[in-house]
Amino acid sequence: MVWCSGLPNIPVYNNSEMIGRYYEEFEIDKKTGESNLTQMYLLEGLDFIVRQTEAQRPFFLYWAADATHAPVYASKRFLGRSQRGRYGDAVMELDYSVGQILSLLQSQGIKNNTFVFFTSDNGAALISCPNEGGSNGPFLCGKETTFEGGMREPAIAWWPGHIKGGTVNYQLANVMDLFTTSLALAGIKPPDDRALDGLDLTPVLLNRSHGLQSRPIFYYRGNELMAVRLGQHKAHYWTWSNSWEEFNHGIDFCPGQEVPGVTTHDQKEHTLQPIIFHLGRDPGEKYPISVLTKEYQDVLSRISPVVEQHKKTLVPGVPQLNMCDRAVMNWAPEGCEKLGKCLKGPKSEPWKCDWPH
Repeated sequence: MVWCSGLPNIPVYNNSEMIGRYYEEFEIDKKTGESNLTQMYLLEGLDFIVRQTEAQRPFFLYWAADATHAPVYASKRFLGRSQRGRYGDAVMELDYSVGQILSLLQSQGIKNNTFVFFTSDNGAALISCPNEGGSNGPFLCGKETTFEGGMREPAIAWWPGHIKGGTVNYQLANVMDLFTTSLALAGIKPPDDRALDGLDLTPVLLNRSHGLQSRPIFYYRGNELMAVRLGQHKAHYWTWSNSWEEFNHGIDFCPGQEVPGVTTHDQKEHTLQPIIFHLGRDPGEKYPISVLTKEYQDVLSRISPVVEQHKKTLVPGVPQLNMCDRAVMNWAPEGCEKLGKCLKGPKSEPWKCDWPH
């Protein structure tokens, strides 16, 4: 099946082999929002844990349900159960599924030897609101922006016997830290032939120290450094919600949250005088600190050297999303022959990609 302006339908894989395509073998009823896909993901995950445990093999399970992405869906058991509509139903089923995974770790007797980390890759996609989008609470805007609503995610670590339950830590971290942290937990030294951006969070997670509070967080959009957070302060060097072209066609990454001079529809540069917020007092990034205040000058004097050092030491990678080519889409993935799902792709004709946001 070909969909979405002549592109091949999304394949679904079991390991490296395609076992079907979205909306075909894995049906999502866009009208009712019903689909059993989350339950299928859950059963596969549970089965994997049991197999590895019975074989006494260490395992890594990356369990990433997609039910909260449009088209939002839930199985019949959860549809209509929440007070938040279809999106809430999907979250309720996600919550149930995570509970089932944790319960299995306990019943298999491996909870004290299994590290679990729950987080997300971005904030809720407000572009899908109100029916198929989430809420980022007080945080500004949503997915695909470098405001807090697009970048700040929940994070919960679970490891009975090692991580004390009910504790809260305000350490700044990012998903890249999970690689370095996982190596440390496995007793493996990280490779020394490359620069790793992730830090080892085990001192924080295992309560061996108060953390790395001065650690900066860099907010990128493409290859542009948009903002930097240091402690409770965040400095915006560029602002941009989404383009006028998209906005005028009804695409809005910040619905109902416009902040003058901040949620701009042009890529606006502030490198000479960054917009600074105190996220403790103002998590919604609505009230920039006046450039005339001592606080602004103090913050700028601390963040500027961090930015300068970062840019000085950064080794740019080769952009991998600059060229587009329909020929490299998933026309005939491995396993398509068994299903009779192989599609003939077009001739390779690369062009420079256009990313309006």
